[in-house]
Amino acid sequence: MVREECAVGDDVSVWSNTVVDYGCRIGNRVKIHTNCYIAQYTDIGDEAFLAPGVTLANDLYPGQRASAEVMSGPSIRQGAQLGVNVTVLPYVVIGEGCLVGAGSVVTRDLPAGSVAFGNPATVRGRVEDLPDISTRVRAHEIGRRA
Repeated sequence: MVREECAVGDDVSVWSNTVVDYGCRIGNRVKIHTNCYIAQYTDIGDEAFLAPGVTLANDLYPGQRASAEVMSGPSIRQGAQLGVNVTVLPYVVIGEGCLVGAGSVVTRDLPAGSVAFGNPATVRGRVEDLPDISTRVRAHEIGRRA
């Protein structure tokens, strides 16, 4: 479900049981998988990918009346990829091209091109230093046969 007052780009996919709350901005060619929650006032850049179960929060002080005045979701920059069940806290910026590992809780900004994972998520490397995807898939297949 995409709520009112959202700006949604071209060729965007939103899978089942996902909620994109009020006032979000979603760029072009974004993929948001199943069972995701995109909080109000979140900004998602072009070609970002959110795996199943991603939660983007917007409330620094849940339950406090004054909190409504300072609500802001995170900013997911162009080409960022968030793994299964990643949680991103309010105001956090996920830099362009970041890769965030499954189950991570992102409490602080991540620089462009970084690989981060854990709880709390910490930068563990750079996307540019990862082997290309075909090499990673082959290594995984070989490991499964061993």
